[in-house]
Amino acid sequence: MFNFIKFTPLYFLLSGLIILPGLISLALFGLKPGIDFTGGSLLELHFADNQTITQQNVQETLGDAYTFSSIQFTPDRSLIIRSQELSPEEHQQILSALSDHYGQVEEVRFEAVGPTLGQQLLQKTYVAIFLAATAILFYVAWQFKELKYGVCAVLAMLHDTLVVLGIFSLLGHFYGVEIDTLFVTAVLTILSFSVHDTIVVYDRIRESLRHHRGASYIQIVNKAIVETLSRSINNSMTIIFMLTALYLLGGSTTKWFVFALLIGTITGTYSSTFTAAPLLVAWERLTASKRFRFRR
Repeated sequence: MFNFIKFTPLYFLLSGLIILPGLISLALFGLKPGIDFTGGSLLELHFADNQTITQQNVQETLGDAYTFSSIQFTPDRSLIIRSQELSPEEHQQILSALSDHYGQVEEVRFEAVGPTLGQQLLQKTYVAIFLAATAILFYVAWQFKELKYGVCAVLAMLHDTLVVLGIFSLLGHFYGVEIDTLFVTAVLTILSFSVHDTIVVYDRIRESLRHHRGASYIQIVNKAIVETLSRSINNSMTIIFMLTALYLLGGSTTKWFVFALLIGTITGTYSSTFTAAPLLVAWERLTASKRFRFRR
């Protein structure tokens, strides 16, 4: 039987190398919030291929009547305008001005959120993530009758969350990718998926402890990893294939939502086997070391 546990330092090193750049980015740049959190209006327009447009031309066309926080062009010839909250009249005036100057302009989406609602949504997001993590910690600890299972499951879940947050912080700083309510939905979904796979591994550990009382804890954990690894990979690959198809063929409004789920699925599969289980072994070794020192 292959010994996965002996490579525990390598797993932790790999996780650190992936998480560290994201943590630095989060500390320096943070996440780039969308209008769902900041409040304001977002107007996305698509221009025909035969039209020549620049940011300066658009600003000159609209004049000084409007104050925009940003005007951004995308590779597919779409224009994203962010501003303070626009009234329906101002929205139509902008469309008319651009249509008169550039010809046919397709409106892809228009969103408007008040600043008060955006702040409330941000607060509720923090509360939702905290409540979910706390509930998972106590539930897993209660189900497996030991606190270490709950703590290690939440640490593995935190690992997955930091990977996703770090990647989106980097994307936000270098490519202007914003987070919105769909991103929050993706994060909460990732939390549940991560713990779901972790519980499968922990349940196999519990069963093996009952039937192999003479084996060491390290041997039991390694046995559980070997027995569940192929199941976890096969299960995750079906999800990854579906998410990859959605990312490549889906619409622009769900692109980053699907991307977050895709990253979360990959890192969740990895952490359930190579983070959550080795953390149990590290916890057991630390506890045994403390018991040995106490006896001395």
